Amino acid sequence: MTTKPVILWFRNDLRLADNRALTAAVASGAAIVPVYIHDPEAAGAWTPGAASRWWLHMSLVALAQSLKERGAPLILRAGKTEDVLAELASETGATAIYFSRAYEPWASAQEERIKQKVSGGIELKRYAGAMLREPEEVRTKTGDPFKVYTPFWRALTALGAPSAPVPAPKSITPPSKKITSDRLADWKLLPTKPDWAGGMRDMWQPGEEGAHARLDAFLKTSLAGYAETRNLPATDGTSRLSPHLHFGEISPRVCWHRATAAKDKVKAGDAALETFLKELVWREFSYHLLVHWPDLPEKPFRPEFAGFPWKKSSANLKAWQRGQTGYPIVDAGMRQLWHTGWMHNRVRMIVASFLIKHLLIPWQAGEEWFWDTLVDADLASNAASWQWVAGSGADAAPYFRIFNPITQGEKFDAEAAYVRRWVPEIAKLPDDVIHAPWTASASVLARAGVALGKTYPLPIVDHADARQRALEGYAAMRA
Repeated sequence: MTTKPVILWFRNDLRLADNRALTAAVASGAAIVPVYIHDPEAAGAWTPGAASRWWLHMSLVALAQSLKERGAPLILRAGKTEDVLAELASETGATAIYFSRAYEPWASAQEERIKQKVSGGIELKRYAGAMLREPEEVRTKTGDPFKVYTPFWRALTALGAPSAPVPAPKSITPPSKKITSDRLADWKLLPTKPDWAGGMRDMWQPGEEGAHARLDAFLKTSLAGYAETRNLPATDGTSRLSPHLHFGEISPRVCWHRATAAKDKVKAGDAALETFLKELVWREFSYHLLVHWPDLPEKPFRPEFAGFPWKKSSANLKAWQRGQTGYPIVDAGMRQLWHTGWMHNRVRMIVASFLIKHLLIPWQAGEEWFWDTLVDADLASNAASWQWVAGSGADAAPYFRIFNPITQGEKFDAEAAYVRRWVPEIAKLPDDVIHAPWTASASVLARAGVALGKTYPLPIVDHADARQRALEGYAAMRA
């Protein structure tokens, strides 16, 4: 057995199962020094938001427990990653650093700094792990990156099923000497006063065990009806795996193979399975775009959108953020986000369209708010999705597709269960007016205890006027 240890540097791969870097480190026969480095400045402007920091704290608690059960304590260190790894390698005499690839724009620069800082023959061993296929593997017939999702899906699936997941090691050999570690609490990742994370604690179980439990529950109860129910925000029809995937608590390979294996057992049809797999591949496509166009989070993919005539309004932005727009389906989504750190995907599209096309506020403002408040805030998916709604992205929705928040509510929350849960002040309104309270008669409002402009806001914009204004803005941009 090798006497000198190796370092296992955790990034957003906070799991033991199907962690190729961990598997390779264990196979080396060396003792392993698992380390997580708190280095938020490495991400530049995209330091983790408040909801992500809460999740990270909880996920690190879970990872530390899993490692402890297998014999190796998790070491926590804060500072510049390259400095910390160099110091830890010197301190332990490590011969190699094992880690998983990250795909954000700053990751490659970070790895280059590590190469320059770490010396003395220490090997850097990087492994794939966060994707079904590496971005370089999926190309057009001319060798270019894809810009349209459907051909990307076809090309990726034509490569065959992703490789099978590898199991977690049963034991991990720890280093012979004790290594100092930070206290997680000292990183101050959790909210203090006010403690706004209560709703998140009620809804989520961060960590690898929670990720697998969430997948199990989805496959058992929701996969069969996924194609039909995933658009209904009042039902538990989506997987809610996005934060677990973002933090690497479960791999997309596990999700792909488990869903495929479960299809017949849970009597899910081909359409349900394919719809779910396509959502996994949409995440994949977002990273494909980010790797090839690293300024996707800041600049419109389609350059002509740089000249769009935005109407910045701090008052309207605040009303949107607080769920006080006067449009119930929009307000329900924004309040769900604030209380739980998550929002149903259909409603994400509705609220994004409202911000961009009803209020003419730049998509980047919405992207930044989601970055701070979502537990699944993911640079690639967030940027690609906001640009998709704006019409400025790759394979984007047509610029003239402007969601009507009234009819969207009536269609996807027909019984208003979702709106009544998150906008309780209008809960007593009947179904036929609850998605447009201002259309209710004075007597109906009075019976429901609703005073528009007092207990619930009037619409901050008129839908028809806002739609026309948006279309004029797009026309001016294209002129």
